[in-house]
Amino acid sequence: MQPIDILIIGGGAAGFFTAINIAEKHPEKTVVILERGKEFLTKVRISGGGRCNVTHACFDPKELVNYYPRGKKELLGPFHQFCCGDTMAWFEERGVELKIEDDGRIFPTTDSSQTIIDCFLRQARMYKVDFRINHAVKKISKVNSLWHVETSQGMLEATNIVLTTGSNPKMWKELETLGHSIIPAVPSLFTFNIKDARIKDLLGIATQASVKVAHTKLESNGPLLITHWGMSGPGILKLSAWGARTLADKNYNFQIEVNWLDDVPKEDCLANIKDYKIELAKKTVQKNNPFELPKRLWHRIINAAGIKENTRWADLNKSQTEQLASQLTEAIFNVKGKSTFKEEFVTAGGIDLKEVNFKTFESRKQENLYFAGEILNIDAITGGFNFQNAWTGSYIIANSIE
Repeated sequence: MQPIDILIIGGGAAGFFTAINIAEKHPEKTVVILERGKEFLTKVRISGGGRCNVTHACFDPKELVNYYPRGKKELLGPFHQFCCGDTMAWFEERGVELKIEDDGRIFPTTDSSQTIIDCFLRQARMYKVDFRINHAVKKISKVNSLWHVETSQGMLEATNIVLTTGSNPKMWKELETLGHSIIPAVPSLFTFNIKDARIKDLLGIATQASVKVAHTKLESNGPLLITHWGMSGPGILKLSAWGARTLADKNYNFQIEVNWLDDVPKEDCLANIKDYKIELAKKTVQKNNPFELPKRLWHRIINAAGIKENTRWADLNKSQTEQLASQLTEAIFNVKGKSTFKEEFVTAGGIDLKEVNFKTFESRKQENLYFAGEILNIDAITGGFNFQNAWTGSYIIANSIE
């Protein structure tokens, strides 16, 4: 049996991107993708709500690394080799038109992840990549300079192995037997479960806010979305990514402080309220909202501050003024638990980054063993950044294997 030149374990985004780029560069080499499930690219299919957020319009590597709570330092060099603009060019050269949305996320113009899947399958077939489903890997070992891979369909031999199996605990365990250290996985992108009268039944209301986790240095700002289970939106998801380990240690029971006015401190808010007591003196607080917050949220905030429905601005007493400023700029909410953000389950954890050479994405423990994507202890906030990590690692591997 002739050994496979490059065996890629994991038939997702990173696996296909690696395979296509290697096969294009080295048409003489045999490239095989193994997928344990019954279909390829399942995460690509559901990403971005089924539209596939392929990357982000951030073209400066120094700026781009700031979106990665884990992997920031390690990715700076790789992003200088293959960044978001390179990703756009790669897809467009292969017939996939892309568009940049207002928030910087980049999607195919078709708004369908099937476009990306079709591109990958077409390219893989064109370059004679052999891709096989229902091949669960049971054991990986090295005999002399060859890799032996035991699968549910039999034994394979390979010269090079690329692991793109995401946060698969079985593969992490297998890597431990090969001398690698694994940072235990915890969820990264998740929303906060909060039961509180101030946000009950306000499903779908979104506003710009800043959020801090009490008794930590964690803070973030951005659009905050009220959901039927609590709070979500970019502001919360950023916090969940940066605080993945801290919040896991707290068993997802903690307090957050929300400033509904985003960057307005309490002292300034108090001064504004005193001005409004004069400017809006004869008008009711409920019907005249100078802070431009969503109407139903404003009603909940003034109610929480102990202000009755017909109270006029001029009639606010000292206690009500103080309470209103507090509810607007430092509202405390108890978080009890988390929910996965849509189907885009991302974990913090994976192969210890010290054990990987980021010039090649090759293992420092084993020769001819490479890693791309979420199998590494790298993760990012939502917005196409996790895919960009996969594309960059895959591209560099393809250029490293001779």
